[in-house]
Amino acid sequence: MKTILSSFDREFSAVDARNRELLGLLSDDLLFARPRDTPNSMAMFSCGEYILRSAAMVEKNFDGITTRLWDDPFEWTLPEYLSSREGILQYLNEVEETRKRGFGFISSDSDLARELPAPREIRPLISILIETLAKAEHFQGRAFAVFQMLTDQRLPRL
Repeated sequence: MKTILSSFDREFSAVDARNRELLGLLSDDLLFARPRDTPNSMAMFSCGEYILRSAAMVEKNFDGITTRLWDDPFEWTLPEYLSSREGILQYLNEVEETRKRGFGFISSDSDLARELPAPREIRPLISILIETLAKAEHFQGRAFAVFQMLTDQRLPRL
């Protein structure tokens, strides 16, 4: 049975779809625009950077699940390397393929209890997936917040 697994698959697909939808709403000049810094506020990144961080969380953890390489893709997701919407879209395509490959390793809901050597400790697969989804959605939420600060456009439906 794949009830839980199917739910995870749908949720990760939804994160990808929302990232793509937001990316489609961004003009080239807004892609890496940052809101102005104000005293006593957290440093904010751009929509493009937050979209990349959202996707990077998925890539990092699904690469970890499939190859046991838990490297943070920070270096190759910097705006200097992915400086256009087309580049980011290509990266999102690569991440989606990695995610699909990762789900190909999980055949049933019972596999979610299997423990893996996650970067620092052995953890159940379900725990890794929950954390990955939470982090990807967290960065995506930040991208939506920055988008709302920079434009008067309506946000994509969450």
